[in-house]
Amino acid sequence: MSEVAQNGTRAVGAVVQALRILRHMAASGEAEGVSAIARATQTNTSTCFNILRTLAAEGLVVFDAEAKQYRLGMGVLELAVGLMGTNHGDLIRPELERLALNAPALICLWQITDTERVVLLDRAWNPGSVRVDLPVGKRLPSSVGAIGRAIMAARKLSDDELRRRFAKLRWQRPLSFETYLDSVRSAEQHGYGRDPGVLYAGVDSVAAIVPDAQGQPRYGLSAVSIQGQIEEAALHQLGVELATVGQRIGRALFRAPLHWEE
Repeated sequence: MSEVAQNGTRAVGAVVQALRILRHMAASGEAEGVSAIARATQTNTSTCFNILRTLAAEGLVVFDAEAKQYRLGMGVLELAVGLMGTNHGDLIRPELERLALNAPALICLWQITDTERVVLLDRAWNPGSVRVDLPVGKRLPSSVGAIGRAIMAARKLSDDELRRRFAKLRWQRPLSFETYLDSVRSAEQHGYGRDPGVLYAGVDSVAAIVPDAQGQPRYGLSAVSIQGQIEEAALHQLGVELATVGQRIGRALFRAPLHWEE
């Protein structure tokens, strides 16, 4: 059995199911029986049992014979040891490159600082596309642009607090607070922020956050393009994809501590 992987290639179904089971167990952090794991991962119970038994034999999970439950084993930590201490930006870089190959836009990774700023850490682009550019190290207020809308939406600030922050912002095109407020609330609803050529005239952008385990924004992902280069429907899909990727990265980098068994 095979499935379609994220890059469009054919994936081995058993491997996909095993990874789905491991990801569920990592997110849960609790010991569970075969039936519970099978339900949560939408895996056939018999198949789930065989996968868990194989994972246990390899040391990736541990079986509690008395409770008849499984939890993650130290073998998972052995697989991850090569990534420990690796810079987050280096880990995220392949996702930037993948996104850039599929859209005529500059794909940016922003760090959200403690001083209410965002700083451009990295960016990627398709060499074959005409694009805008931003220099690494560029700093912006954390409330401005598409990335600012996504951050403000994630923080769920009051209207009064948003108004206070808005009063300090500068845009190349006029923008009322009411329009800004509507765009932040829209970002709450759709999971990504949108700036239709307001921060920089002639430049479209969509953005989403990378949240930590508490849902607070730690990094931001944005796609910046020449206005009109990407149709509105495609921009929406790109924003949704940024939000999906941001959530996935957040789960990988900032999930709650795992429970390990020797």
